[in-house]
Amino acid sequence: MEKRKVAVITGATRGIGNAIAQELAADGFAVAACGTMAAERAAERLKTVKDKTDLLYIRADMSRQEDRERLISSVVDHFGRIDALINNAGVGSAKQENILDVSEESLDRVMDINLKGYLFTAQLAAKQMIRQRQEEPEGIRPVIINMSSISAYTLSLMRGEYCMSKAAITMLTRLLAFALADYEINVYEIRPGNILSDMTLPVKEKFDRYIADGLHPLRRWGTGEDVAKAVSAICKGYLPYTTGSAIDVDGGFHMKWID
Repeated sequence: MEKRKVAVITGATRGIGNAIAQELAADGFAVAACGTMAAERAAERLKTVKDKTDLLYIRADMSRQEDRERLISSVVDHFGRIDALINNAGVGSAKQENILDVSEESLDRVMDINLKGYLFTAQLAAKQMIRQRQEEPEGIRPVIINMSSISAYTLSLMRGEYCMSKAAITMLTRLLAFALADYEINVYEIRPGNILSDMTLPVKEKFDRYIADGLHPLRRWGTGEDVAKAVSAICKGYLPYTTGSAIDVDGGFHMKWID
């Protein structure tokens, strides 16, 4: 019997990460879900994932190297392999303040999770993936997916540290893609747009108006499922000749047009 492919998803207990876990479970992947929730609460969020597939939950803070190491070692000990890493855990600015007033503490908090967390988790996962490629040259080609945002290129003076962290993910994706190309390990950036979630609920009323007025050509909120379908396509191997690229899941926001 063929073993399930294994996907590691950080930030898997809520929002986009949870939708990705649901989608990949339905695709037949075993899921290693990472989050900061206590196990009992996480089990509630991940119940439908567990109903569909083999599930391992690891509680970890992606800003801490010891937690990142424990995450990857736990997955390898349990499943024996990693076929997809979805770097998704992230935080926004703790409070909205002008870029001229952002504190070092606020910048460090965002960068520690949104950038350092991605880089050093990818390093650990990539080393395991390289071993798999060396042992099974004709086997599964692993992938790494970094969750970014339209904020990678869209200015927001009141969320500057968040924008900088997402812009950095674009370069990180390209660097990893180049470094891993000889091993046929592809790396992708996904840039979600306005996704309806618990994080965006506070601004829903305002953005309902923006979207209705044509903020992006597809005049609706995006969903976690929209992003998860893009992740699914990559993990299924549907983009084998694409690496280092950003995939926009944003209702067309990235397009520039004149009425």
